[in-house]
Amino acid sequence: MISPSPRGRGLGGGVRTATVLGCLHPSPQPPPTRGGGESASPLLRIEGLTVRYGATDALHGLDLTVRHGELFVLLGVSGSGKTTLLRAIGGFVQPVAGRILLDDIELASLPPHRRPVNTMFQSYALFPHMSVATNIGFGLRQQRRPRTEIAARVAEMLALVRLEDFADRRPHQLSGGQQQRVALARCLAPNPRLLLLDEPLSALDRNLRIETRGELARLQRRLGTSFILVTHDQEEALTLADRIGVMQGGRLAQVGSPAEVYERPNSRFVAEFLGAANILPAVAQPDGLRLPGLGVTVRTATPAAPGPALLALRPERLRIGPTEAPNRLTGVVTERSYAGETLTHSVRLPNDTVLRVTQALHDGLGAVHPAMGESVTLSWQPDACIVLRE
Repeated sequence: MISPSPRGRGLGGGVRTATVLGCLHPSPQPPPTRGGGESASPLLRIEGLTVRYGATDALHGLDLTVRHGELFVLLGVSGSGKTTLLRAIGGFVQPVAGRILLDDIELASLPPHRRPVNTMFQSYALFPHMSVATNIGFGLRQQRRPRTEIAARVAEMLALVRLEDFADRRPHQLSGGQQQRVALARCLAPNPRLLLLDEPLSALDRNLRIETRGELARLQRRLGTSFILVTHDQEEALTLADRIGVMQGGRLAQVGSPAEVYERPNSRFVAEFLGAANILPAVAQPDGLRLPGLGVTVRTATPAAPGPALLALRPERLRIGPTEAPNRLTGVVTERSYAGETLTHSVRLPNDTVLRVTQALHDGLGAVHPAMGESVTLSWQPDACIVLRE
């Protein structure tokens, strides 16, 4: 279990509330500069971080670096430790071991409101009695900035999130997407070195999520501020991230670019969690991967060390019908699922293993539509083979 979120606490004024909201730090920080303006060292370095709730370790000796100007996404199921990690960085939970360094400065001794780190929580926690402009300027007022400076910064933030015409409205007069942008502007107003976002889009419907995540990426690129974003949404992670950290049981199962983690997962868990994957038992040998029970040896793009293995195949890398691809299996179509942009078939192999095959429809052109119960040939290229160890 993670520690309680701030949404249940009071939203009245005062420094205590500001600390809970995680949108304050002691002094303004210049936004980082992309393209060589920063040190080669990472912005954030986490070493051997362990967080314990009672007798349970929520994080197990975790190591992580986040670069200057990077949008880093933590992806995982509920209870994997991603929100706990975010709260540890923000100062809302106390680790029992390990270090958290920002620009090589240890954060452990600093309370949340003294860290150059802001947190945007899932609930947004906007002050209902304040206008949009007053919400955005709240942290700056707590820092006792001059009024003219606050007004200029609030105007800048309103323009950044495209809410200039909504400055005098109250939160209840805004849509969910507009509230999200106000919360984001409030956290960005003090120029934090690092912004932490805990499921920031989860309260929005699908179409608005797609639109808003585009806005989020635009803002991050424009400001150059490093973001760490927590999500359980795979599409969101692949779309937004410079790098993804997939969490499993309080550990980072794999870290890499979206393409690296998706196309070359390092474990069965990552292969099945990030996107869909067909998994077949295999034996690696000099001439390829032998698939027991199917009497087939498939070619891979690179040799694998001999021994027991797993073959992972992404559904979109398989083709229905004869092609020039060297790897082939035959089976019978048992299910079909239409999703507008894609068509997915389930194909049962002779050993009763079922493989999923996904075709992009491209306005209906070129898609193969075998009938239920029809025998088909599946084919794929060697570079579609992902070889995993048991």
